[in-house]
Amino acid sequence: MLDLFSEIEEPEREELKALRKELEEANYKYYVLNMPTLSDREFDEKMHRLQDLEAMFPDMFDPKSPTQHVGSDLGKKGFEQVKHKYPMLSLANSYSREEIEEWVRKLPSNVEIVCELKYDGLSISLWYEHGILVRALTRGDGQQGDDVIANIKTIPSIPWKIDRADVPEFFELRGEVLLPWTRFEMLNKEREEQEEPLFANPRNAASGTLKLQDPKEVARRGLDTYLYYMIGENLPGKTHFERLETAKAWGFHISDAIKVCHSVDEVMAYIAYWDTERKNLPVATDGIVLKVNNLAQQEELGYTAKTPRWAIAYKFPAEKQLTLLKEITYQVGRTGVITPVANLEPVQLSGTVVQRATLHNEDFIRQLDIRPGDRMWVEKGGEIIPKITGRAERETTDPRLPSTPSFPSNCPECGAALVRVEGEAAWRCPNESGCPPQIKGKIEHFVSRKAMNIDGLGEETIDLLYRQGLLHNIADIYDLKLEDIAAQERLGEKSAQNMLAGIEASKQVPWSRVLFALGIRMVGETTAKKIAKRYTSIDTLQWATAEQLCAIEDVGPQIAENIVRYFEDIRNLEILSRLREAGLQFEAGESSETVSHSDKLQGQTIVISGTFAQHSRDEYKEMIEANGGKNSGSVSKKTSFILAGDNMGPEKRKKAEELGVKLLSEEEFLGLLG
Repeated sequence: MLDLFSEIEEPEREELKALRKELEEANYKYYVLNMPTLSDREFDEKMHRLQDLEAMFPDMFDPKSPTQHVGSDLGKKGFEQVKHKYPMLSLANSYSREEIEEWVRKLPSNVEIVCELKYDGLSISLWYEHGILVRALTRGDGQQGDDVIANIKTIPSIPWKIDRADVPEFFELRGEVLLPWTRFEMLNKEREEQEEPLFANPRNAASGTLKLQDPKEVARRGLDTYLYYMIGENLPGKTHFERLETAKAWGFHISDAIKVCHSVDEVMAYIAYWDTERKNLPVATDGIVLKVNNLAQQEELGYTAKTPRWAIAYKFPAEKQLTLLKEITYQVGRTGVITPVANLEPVQLSGTVVQRATLHNEDFIRQLDIRPGDRMWVEKGGEIIPKITGRAERETTDPRLPSTPSFPSNCPECGAALVRVEGEAAWRCPNESGCPPQIKGKIEHFVSRKAMNIDGLGEETIDLLYRQGLLHNIADIYDLKLEDIAAQERLGEKSAQNMLAGIEASKQVPWSRVLFALGIRMVGETTAKKIAKRYTSIDTLQWATAEQLCAIEDVGPQIAENIVRYFEDIRNLEILSRLREAGLQFEAGESSETVSHSDKLQGQTIVISGTFAQHSRDEYKEMIEANGGKNSGSVSKKTSFILAGDNMGPEKRKKAEELGVKLLSEEEFLGLLG
């Protein structure tokens, strides 16, 4: 009989081991790589199953099990790891309103419960000593975290110093670092233009941003924060809510959506309200957090190994729909990557109609065995980008049902044989100079705002001039004639004059942006700046070896190899020769790239609003940082002044008037810098 039970138990023991391994890998990919492989609900369901199995087999207890510790974001290089003064635990999660009701009813009678929005970002712990910010730690493994204070100081909503008499000698504030939806969309648009992997959601984007080694790039992306817990010794207030109100009075960013509830009905009403209203918020939320308000009662209720007993999170269910996959089409990107696209029966998700979603690559299609005619699950939970999460079981074995489609072996646009680089999932069209989407995509990238910034050459105009035989590559832009442009449909002489003026002005764009504009694969805006700083002319860069290029920060072997290959291609060299003849800046020093450095703006926070005549917004941001200032996207009482151009935003102007923030014109600002 004992042998029989052992045989029954054995598969469950194996399941326990497999779940531990799977959840450890999922934690690593979520916290360290910012590439989640499981949805929150899938992860939690597997975690609950593991907890049940461990209770079934106490002899298999392991202190290293995922049930005994929180996931860790440690492992990134370049940050000091510091032990938390108080462990940063995770929260118990529930997806059931019935479970939340039960949790509330089990609490002592007459307990006050604070309900808060659960912001979907990266946990942070801020340490203040004598009112000065001294540490900013990520959750890490719950016991120690990475000190990312240099990056945290770029966030305008986090004060560096609290100058008040009532601030204790030490206190710690915890919260979430977030990327607002508008900034997230801008960042993903930039990455899409560079054909870099898109961030699935703002949480991944915020996490990846906070672990960058370049605070300037962190500042540019526009992170924000909401703080939700104060901890320390001899702090003011006997309740959680009182402490948050104190933190708000000290100048910290505390949500206005916090509410003290006194009954189950009030809690459920709060959840019901925000389940809908959260969709109108400027940042991502994925649930509600409930906390016992009285701090003494919190202490009495205590903790489990990884969660407090006095708090719980209710997670909003991800919004998903089942819809028909009508057909799979294939798109060719600027760098030749072939992306399969699911064309779907239109379905409404989170207020938008979804008709298309990426199928990523050939491997994804094969893993899910996706065929036209299948019914696909489309999800938009914490994601802003619709994604295919699975397919429904097929209801028929009809032999006429299409088989899994073969990935094309030739480019759907130019017919060239596709290639697949070893170690990569994507197929690629190698015909860079003859494939229409690649040609037009390179031109669109070249004229974009952060590259050569040529007005009048949008996607439709480029397509028109390409079809008319006037544009075949980026060098052709500088051979365009007034009469040729004016003769085109929907353009005319005025449009032609404006376009030629923009083309002429682009000849003053600095070397680092020219390098970025060339569209060398994987050389983004920030990487181009670092390369241009090391190699101050195209002549020196052209002869750099891959080994020399790898010595530059953020340039790995693949980027180095792409640069070397670019300069080995005779077609690229011919284009570069024509661009040089046209007068582009192929070396530093003779353009606005030479920015003077000083401390004239030291300690000042500056907001830029409007349009400008003498420099671009990006150039003004660079000037502010070079002179010791700090850029901010929003007006607050900490704003020193606003650099105000034409068509300044009315909301920023109104806020400035309310707070008495002064406005400087473009000329006044340049005069200030001398």
